[in-house]
Order: sequence, then C-alpha cells, then structure tokens
Amino acid sequence: MSKPILYIKSQCPWCKDALAYFKTKNVDLDERDVLISPQDMADMKKISGQSLTPTFVYDDCVIADFSVDEFTVAIDSYPEKKALLGL
Repeated sequence: MSKPILYIKSQCPWCKDALAYFKTKNVDLDERDVLISPQDMADMKKISGQSLTPTFVYDDCVIADFSVDEFTVAIDSYPEKKALLGL
C-alpha cells in the first residue's frame, strides 16, 4: 500500500500545523513541497482541482486546503483510511 502524500508549501502555517499533527499521530507521509517542485504542484492541481495547501492524498481520499480541525472532521468520511492511518 502506498504512503499518504501531504502536499505543502514550506512557509505555510497550516502546513506546519498539519506536519506537527501527523508527527504526533505517527503517520508516515510522503511530504512534497509544491514550491520546490513544479511537477508536484501540477500533480496536486490535477488530483485536487486546486492549488492550496496543505493537501492530503491517500489513494481515493483527497482532503484539500485544511486546518487540522477541518482534517479531523473530513477524515471521518473515509473510515477505512482513518483506520489504516491509526487515527
């Protein structure tokens, strides 16, 4: 199974909060900074339909442009992924 991808912008405060949240939950991420990689930005736009970060992608689970509080609500719509992540 693939690792979840977290698209970020390195100076984004919501991205820093998301990274801290996932670290405390021991979620192993494939972290991609879209400001460094134009290809990652293009991939994120194609997958999520937008260019805002953080954007979390785990197979069919896509949660875009979120705060940690918004993520914890949105992940409830993906109970299988939530269980796999141990959240």
